[in-house]
Amino acid sequence: MSNAWNQTRQMKRLAVGLMTTPEYIEWWGRRINDNIPGPSQGDSQPIGKHLRVVPSELEIIRQDFERRNLELEKKIEQMEEEKMNLRLDMDVQKLKIEKLRKWNNKAEGDLDSLKTDYGP
Repeated sequence: MSNAWNQTRQMKRLAVGLMTTPEYIEWWGRRINDNIPGPSQGDSQPIGKHLRVVPSELEIIRQDFERRNLELEKKIEQMEEEKMNLRLDMDVQKLKIEKLRKWNNKAEGDLDSLKTDYGP
């Protein structure tokens, strides 16, 4: 019985195959390749589990904006830290300059004192 059915089916396909249009063949190929899960009796999950959410263009732009904003905030934080370190370095350099000026003034005073004591 099964063999007879297969023969009939093959004959129908052969007869119909000659009359099919290219559009039908394309449609049939897409239908086979769609990979859409069909309903099964054993699996009674809602269709929502099979669907995935595609973000809208606005959502994608918002996510890019937030990511860029976080990057810029981190960069600002790093620059502020660098600015603070540079100010500390500047203060240290000012103290060194002040110390050298005092030492220079003292040395010039000692030199003047020696000149007056021992004269030319």
